[in-house]
Amino acid sequence: MQRPPLAQPLMQHHDEIVALCRRYGVERLEVFGSAADGRFDPARSDFDFIVRLRRDADPVQGSLGRRFVGLAESLEALLGRAVDLMPDKPIVNPYFRSAVEASRRVLYDRTAAQAPA
Repeated sequence: MQRPPLAQPLMQHHDEIVALCRRYGVERLEVFGSAADGRFDPARSDFDFIVRLRRDADPVQGSLGRRFVGLAESLEALLGRAVDLMPDKPIVNPYFRSAVEASRRVLYDRTAAQAPA
């Protein structure tokens, strides 16, 4: 089964998102929810991301906390709407985990430099 296209703002700003990932020392960035499963509403939807930050990033990029907050703020400024950014950790709630896994899609992978699908 073919997946629906990503939300248009993610497609339009893919290169800028990749640049932000490099700037903030991101290992992997994924999107889930309405922006990944075809239900995105430009008038109401926010963006839900899961991020894995590199632990070996250049100290000039700042601490993990500063990079996490900086990335969230930069994504909000770029996309012009609210961003929910979660660390890439196991999701305990089985219902939420199932919902996330059903729509989760890679936007950036430092080792594979993937384009949106």
